[in-house]
Amino acid sequence: MWVKAVEIIVSPILAFVIGLFFMGLARKITARIHWRYGPPITQPLIDVIKLFTQRSVSHGLLFDMGVILSLAGSIALVLFIPFGGICPLESSGGLLVILYLMLLIPLGLALSGGEGANPNISIGISRKLMLSLGYEVPFLLAVLAIMTHYHTISAVDVVRAQEGFRWALFSWPLVLPGLAYLMILPAMLGLRPFEVVQAPQEIASGPMVEYGGKYLALVQIEHALAVFVTIALFVDLFLGGASNPFFFFLKMCVIFLLGMFVNAVFPRFRIEQAVRFLWRWPTALAFVGLVFTLLAR
Repeated sequence: MWVKAVEIIVSPILAFVIGLFFMGLARKITARIHWRYGPPITQPLIDVIKLFTQRSVSHGLLFDMGVILSLAGSIALVLFIPFGGICPLESSGGLLVILYLMLLIPLGLALSGGEGANPNISIGISRKLMLSLGYEVPFLLAVLAIMTHYHTISAVDVVRAQEGFRWALFSWPLVLPGLAYLMILPAMLGLRPFEVVQAPQEIASGPMVEYGGKYLALVQIEHALAVFVTIALFVDLFLGGASNPFFFFLKMCVIFLLGMFVNAVFPRFRIEQAVRFLWRWPTALAFVGLVFTLLAR
């Protein structure tokens, strides 16, 4: 029992640290590609600590509760993700619960941002919801293909079925859903060419424009957890997870670097271009892969 209690406490902390590391690494890699030095990798952690010491302004109860709902959804989601043999809630719903919890994050930010009554927030939230609708269709099809192929809704069982380098990404029925997930990863992470939600040059960071102090710090923490969850879920479903956290982290780094190379060289889509792309190629690949998986049963 005490082991589970320790895992429940340690898992969100590890996810937070890894997510902040990736956020700092993203800024450093982009700067280097652009021939700049860039900030230190620890800058996101420094920013979070600094923000908690600054004055905060609330716009009402929904403004506060939306941020808390989004952060709580991310923390709960981390507890269902296998991470190198650590999964505190492995027997409590599996992939179905993960799918439900992933809907809470954008809804929480939408509730909070709507209370801010800023036009830039409204534009950013509408873009976020449309983008979510764009990538959730191929994401759901890819997850359905995984559940159908392995005859389980447990993420832990999916990882165990891929032991011995029998990774789903390189097995015939699941290679297409795996490629579809790879294609939507930048959209799920908010990287270019899908950086339409914040778009600092257009809408002044969109949903973030009214956040300051502890509210912005909590949003940054939520984003760090979301980065961890998005990449870790791909590693679990298509790269077989790992037997220990170190090798799991190495796999996450490889996937994140692929996304960063795309982020550094591609311009930003318009929202209609982003949704059109997501509903075309990734959705087609995931759907065909699901059909092949059903036929191979």
